Amino acid sequence: MTKEIHVIRNVHTLVAFDRERDGHVYLRDADIAYDDKGFVHVGGHYDGPFDSESSGRDRMIMPGFVNVHCHSGEEPISKGIFEDMGTAALWGNALYEYSNLLEIDDDAIEASLTVMVGDLMRSGVTTLLDIAGPHESWLPTLARSGARAFVAPGFRQAQWYVEDSHRLDFRWHKARGREAFARALEVVDAAAAHPSGRLGGVVAPSQIETCSPELLQDAVTAARKRGIPVTIHAAQTMAEHEELLRRHGLTAVQYLESLGLLGKDLILGHCIFVDSHSWTRQRTEVDLRLLADRKTTVAHCPVTFSRSGMALESVGRYRRAGVNVALGTDSYPFNMLEEMRQAMICARLAGKSVFDVATGDILEAATIAGARALGRDDIGRIAVGSKADFLVVDLRHHAMQPIYDPLRNLLHCAAERAIERVYVDGTCVVSGGRPTLVDYDGALAKLQEAQDYACRKAPENDPRGRGMRTLAPLSLPTAVSAKA
Repeated sequence: MTKEIHVIRNVHTLVAFDRERDGHVYLRDADIAYDDKGFVHVGGHYDGPFDSESSGRDRMIMPGFVNVHCHSGEEPISKGIFEDMGTAALWGNALYEYSNLLEIDDDAIEASLTVMVGDLMRSGVTTLLDIAGPHESWLPTLARSGARAFVAPGFRQAQWYVEDSHRLDFRWHKARGREAFARALEVVDAAAAHPSGRLGGVVAPSQIETCSPELLQDAVTAARKRGIPVTIHAAQTMAEHEELLRRHGLTAVQYLESLGLLGKDLILGHCIFVDSHSWTRQRTEVDLRLLADRKTTVAHCPVTFSRSGMALESVGRYRRAGVNVALGTDSYPFNMLEEMRQAMICARLAGKSVFDVATGDILEAATIAGARALGRDDIGRIAVGSKADFLVVDLRHHAMQPIYDPLRNLLHCAAERAIERVYVDGTCVVSGGRPTLVDYDGALAKLQEAQDYACRKAPENDPRGRGMRTLAPLSLPTAVSAKA
């Protein structure tokens, strides 16, 4: 059966992959041709057969972004609640005391996932890795969205418990964790076999400190037997860093190395507090060298952590050490371009130099590095033979004007507002800023009800029974309206 070939002609600026340079380059006034299997032409004038064509004038076409770390579940309903909160005794991090307070019911979880995927695609994401609890609507919703998605069903053996806002404890349920691991493998295998051809699986022991060494090793063994990636939250907080030192006398990276788990198929979520970070007490330079030598990926998600006053030190330093740094959005706002901008700003602040990382470096982290983390060389790039995953930027948008370097305009100024269309496997999944294959507006309408439910339930999940107005006071006091 002949595939339909679509041509976009005379693209003003095409961000193409140059194999000799092993990186992205600008091409001007270029043609691209693609079908549902991938790009068949990239560059000069295309004079082959085609079924339809359109103009690329006043447009920039870029590779779709690869997001290697995001969470659906209850994360989309957390917006606007805990941004000003934290536990002072745990270095100001809100993760341990506040992340388990919000629940999402089964009726809302599909809507929450739909909104997350819709927001990611609107910001140029064509491939995502979602770490969440498995549910019946997970694979069907992702498949229906048109996105290229890797599901990572989380499992762990210990639950966090914060006593009176000053001490982090762990409540272990090893058998339950093993059951969750078995269920996760079932979901991973189902994703790999999904008829859409756009879904895959990742083995995801949730946090390094909530899994026994035996479970971590068994998880990595199961992933490597299947030839799929592994992702683990590691070196993400100082509380975790100190806990691993207490248990093993090792940093997260060194602990994983001692277990034989570092490797090119491992993605470490966040990996901020390595031995050379200014907050730690090691003052050594071992961890980055290990990560680089083992070709392990760091999934950098700056927005969530910078909200709590924490930053990786720094993207430029990790890259210069040879570490593969890819990007994720972690939690809301699920906006990849905002994440890229924040990554650049945080790197320059942490590195104390505008030269720490360049705009092109951040694009590489959001595309090629993410593809490398997932073991793929056919996404995150526009090249003949690669998947037709790309985004179209309107260069006439006011935030893109005037144009000297369009990539800088997009990252530093316009962000997702200038994205006109997004394609996965040559199918348009976003047009005019709206997802085309899912009911985004309908899902969005359900989130307020879901958040209200979660806020009502929060006191039941808090060890001290605090209500939401105590847990998360409003930004401003509420005054009584004056009577007429």
